[in-house]
Amino acid sequence: MKVLIPLLTLLSALAQTCQAAEPPAQRDRVERGRYIVHTSACMDCHTPLKLGPNGPEPDMSRLLSGHPQGMVMTPLPKLPEGPWNMVGAATLTAWAGPWGVSFTANLTPDPETGLGRWSEQDFVQTFRTGRHLGRGREVLPPMPIAVYNQMTDDDLKAVFAYLKSLPPIRNKVPEPIAPPAPAK
Repeated sequence: MKVLIPLLTLLSALAQTCQAAEPPAQRDRVERGRYIVHTSACMDCHTPLKLGPNGPEPDMSRLLSGHPQGMVMTPLPKLPEGPWNMVGAATLTAWAGPWGVSFTANLTPDPETGLGRWSEQDFVQTFRTGRHLGRGREVLPPMPIAVYNQMTDDDLKAVFAYLKSLPPIRNKVPEPIAPPAPAK
């Protein structure tokens, strides 16, 4: 009996651990998504830059949280002429061009300010249609939607699984600003 009680306790703990762990297929999907996100330049715009000891570096405390809500932007700058047609904020999270001003989205699973209420289908359709949630406003430059919509559904679903596995960061990104009306 003395041996049986510790054995039952051990088996019970092992069973609880196995139930709490992600199934291997889901772990593989999340890891595939992490790989795609970290090799497809997602962090370049969706993780704000901060000034570090060696110059600008990603602010990993704000991983994939988009344009910082507290960053006050000055009025739209005069756009360069000629072959130069856009400008970007020092954080690489706000961009101005002929389309107006766009801000990189919060890709964390925060339910109020990120992807927390999105479905996997909403995410895939955003890339397939080039529209927010697959049906709203256009996804604006510099987001290379024409590149990312070439990904397979399985890859997009893996990216979504990885993004949903991140800690949520509450960060309300501003809505895009339409371009100024043309001068008459």
